[in-house]
Amino acid sequence: MTDPLQPQPILQATLRDPPWASRATSRLPGTGPVAPGDWLRVDDAYAGQMALRQRLMTSHCDLVHALRPQAMAPARELLDIVLDELDARSDFTVEYNAVTRPDGKIVSVNHDTPLLTLGHLVQQDFCILQRIEGEHVLTGAILCFPASWTLDEKIDRPMTTIHDPVAPYTADIAARVQRLFDMIRPDCPLWRVNLLLYHDAALFQPRRMADRRVKPKASAEFVRSERQCISRLPKTGAIVFAIHTTVTRLSHLSNEMQNDLTRYLAGHT
Repeated sequence: MTDPLQPQPILQATLRDPPWASRATSRLPGTGPVAPGDWLRVDDAYAGQMALRQRLMTSHCDLVHALRPQAMAPARELLDIVLDELDARSDFTVEYNAVTRPDGKIVSVNHDTPLLTLGHLVQQDFCILQRIEGEHVLTGAILCFPASWTLDEKIDRPMTTIHDPVAPYTADIAARVQRLFDMIRPDCPLWRVNLLLYHDAALFQPRRMADRRVKPKASAEFVRSERQCISRLPKTGAIVFAIHTTVTRLSHLSNEMQNDLTRYLAGHT
C-alpha cells in the first residue's frame, strides 16, 4: 500500500557509517567520540527527508512532537546550539530570525516552539532526557522518523522502560547506559549507530508496544540505520539524542558491504 505521506521511497545512496566498520556499535553502549563539525549532517536525502518532515509536523504533529514544561529550557538551549552550529557552515545562512536551508527553503526561528523549529531545519530527530529521581526521563522530542516505536508511549518514561519490549535491554545494560549519561561532558559528545532490516522504506514507522513484531528475514529489501549522537547541554545539563536516519536498498550496497552485512547479522542474531 502506498503511504500518502511518503508516496516514493526517500533513500540515501549507501550507508556512510556501516556498523561493522566502526567500533561504535559492537555492544551497547559501544560509543565513539563525535569529530568536530560532524554532529549535524546533510546528505543526499536532505530535500526529500525535509519535505516529509514538514508534512508530518503539519498533519501528524501530535505523533511526532512532545515537549513537557520542564524541557522547554533545554529545548531552547538546544535550538541556540544548533543555530550556532549551522551558522558556522557554508550550506546554511543564519540570520536573526530566519535560516535559509541548503535546499533554498527559508525557516522562521521561533523560540516558543524550539523543537518544531529544529524539525524544519535539519534531518536529525532530537530526544531530550532529564535526570529525575535518579534516572533519565524522556521529557521532549521531535521524532519524525520513529523506527517501530511511538512517542506518546515513551514520553515521561525513564530509560529502563523506554526500551520495552526490547529483550536485549537488560538491567546490566540499563545501568551501563545510566553511567554513560552521568559521565558524558558537554565538550565530548559521543555517537553510536544501529542497523535494522525492513521490507518497507517508510521513514515514519510508529508501532505500539502491544503490536506483534515480525523480525525481517535476510530477503528484506531495505537497510535502515540510525546514527545517534549523544551530548549534554552545558547550561541545563539535559542529555540530547540527535538521530540521523539512513535508509538504502540492500541491492545498492557494494558486494563487499553486502558480505560484511551478512557476517554482521550472523553475529547479532
